[in-house]
Amino acid sequence: MPEEVTIQRAASALRTALGGKAMTRFDSPRLIGPTPQAGRTVEQVESHGKHLEIEWDNGMVLHTHLRRSGSWHVYRQGEKWRRPYEQMHVSIENENWVAVCFNANDVETFRRPDKRRHPGSGRLGPDLAKPDADLGLVVNLLLSYEDSSARMGDVLLDQRVVFGIGNVYRCEALWATGISPFAPVGELSESDAVRLVNSAATLVRAQLQHGNAAAAHDMRGLAVYGRNGQGCPRCPGSVDGVQMGVHGRMLYWCPSCQTHLDPRVSRNPDDTPVMDPHPAAQRFLADLPWNRGNAS
Repeated sequence: MPEEVTIQRAASALRTALGGKAMTRFDSPRLIGPTPQAGRTVEQVESHGKHLEIEWDNGMVLHTHLRRSGSWHVYRQGEKWRRPYEQMHVSIENENWVAVCFNANDVETFRRPDKRRHPGSGRLGPDLAKPDADLGLVVNLLLSYEDSSARMGDVLLDQRVVFGIGNVYRCEALWATGISPFAPVGELSESDAVRLVNSAATLVRAQLQHGNAAAAHDMRGLAVYGRNGQGCPRCPGSVDGVQMGVHGRMLYWCPSCQTHLDPRVSRNPDDTPVMDPHPAAQRFLADLPWNRGNAS
């Protein structure tokens, strides 16, 4: 019978192997609920008694109830499993690790409750992954956001404004435009909003163009996400991380150069951030349909 301390140790091992890394494969023959998709990044691993939960950057949660016979194992890619394949109830892979749950009593997925998704709170915003998404509408929704003091790091996860960004690309899009995640949405200019929406759409569609599996293997292409304490690709500063939002998801940004509209930083009102030379943004921005007409 797995004791609570054993499950806590398993959760710790899973955080080390999966946390902050993109998933390349998910398999579960007994899953109840939607299947987590490759390319999504594991953000949290928590244990509660004999229950263990894994959460991805899009709010999807895998819940396993281990009871008497269930257990989680962590293996390096290619390492032989200590139990037979027939006892596998969940398998989660990334580039270096395989996490396997054997003999769990319950295996289900769900999304964290979010009052903003309730029909009474309004329709979902445009899906940036779709080529016909109305980006102008997203800009307008940002500029007319009901709570002008809301932080941009929170607003970009409000699916009434925009759908499909997820936590990874809210971090990357804010960094790419130099906008602080703590910037009040009411401070955005139309130019800021246009640059931010274009950057987010560029990054999301770049991932889809390469395919989820390919994008998942190339986490090195990310500028700030999951790089807490590492050097910023744009300036001599270091990437920082903080929990932000209703569900406390990790947000990554560069405090040194990502200061546009940051209320905590004194600034020259005439300063305008320059579009970042992010490799993915440069490669795909020029090919986007809404930018082709601007090419010289």
